[in-house]
Amino acid sequence: MPRGELMTKKKRRNTPPIGGETRTRKREMLRFLAEMEPKKMILYPLAVFIVALILVAVNFPPLGIDLKGGVVVTAYGISENPDELEKWLGGELGVGVHVEKFTSVSGVSGIRVYAPSGVDPLKVISVLKTRYPDAKYTHSEVQPTFGELAKRQGIKAVTFAFIAMAVVVFLFFRNPVSSLAIIFSALSDMVIAIALMGIFGIQLTTATIAALLMLIGYTVDSNILLTTKLTKRKEDTIEEAYLSAVSTGFTMSTTTLGALLMLWLISTSPTIDNIAIVLIFGLLADFMNTWIFNAGVLRWYLSRGVKA
Repeated sequence: MPRGELMTKKKRRNTPPIGGETRTRKREMLRFLAEMEPKKMILYPLAVFIVALILVAVNFPPLGIDLKGGVVVTAYGISENPDELEKWLGGELGVGVHVEKFTSVSGVSGIRVYAPSGVDPLKVISVLKTRYPDAKYTHSEVQPTFGELAKRQGIKAVTFAFIAMAVVVFLFFRNPVSSLAIIFSALSDMVIAIALMGIFGIQLTTATIAALLMLIGYTVDSNILLTTKLTKRKEDTIEEAYLSAVSTGFTMSTTTLGALLMLWLISTSPTIDNIAIVLIFGLLADFMNTWIFNAGVLRWYLSRGVKA
């Protein structure tokens, strides 16, 4: 064999794979999770879940117009602070209103005023005209019956999606422990996201319900990655298999989180903002529920020598 070819092969053998050092550093940073006691990994997320349940019970997110009915007045050409306008308009009308600022794709700015059902939209426009006579106005109304119908359909959609997910997980893994851990993680992600919506005053609308549905799918993806990696591991130990899975999973989750954060920052649509922030809430919860709770359950179960 020529000397040049021999030296090339030797160099290749001694050169670490591309990205190997980065993966090694990442795994060392996450090693503290692999060294955490499984019982603690299970108890901490359970405590957060219970707190989130209490918050949902005492401070459920406000329902949007599309779920409870009401009046929407859109005014183009107004760029005033929504909070100040909300206080002034609520005082003039004698009812509580919600004001959002928006900027259309064409660059036109304006506000949307959400008022309870029964309020005359023409009265809202009349009050706004005393302060903004040159603005252009449109209005729409959602009857309470249609709002109630949309709410029931949204609840059914989430319920059926959750049941379908649970059935598929059970059929795929055929093990109650690993399957229930995945289902609980998905449930906890949703509950924590809804609790944070209540804390930050984000309305529950058809758009945020769609975000919760998307969250179910993402949660299952990350949990299936972890469960498959641990139950069908090629590594020598459970801890090494977990480190391999969490390294890949954190990369997936942080990439998605970064994309959603940029969407939330650059978006000019309140609807898109709400979808993005709900998904961000859920992804942050999924870091804990997948890579701590579910991992703790699987490590405890597999350490007993039982095949999952």
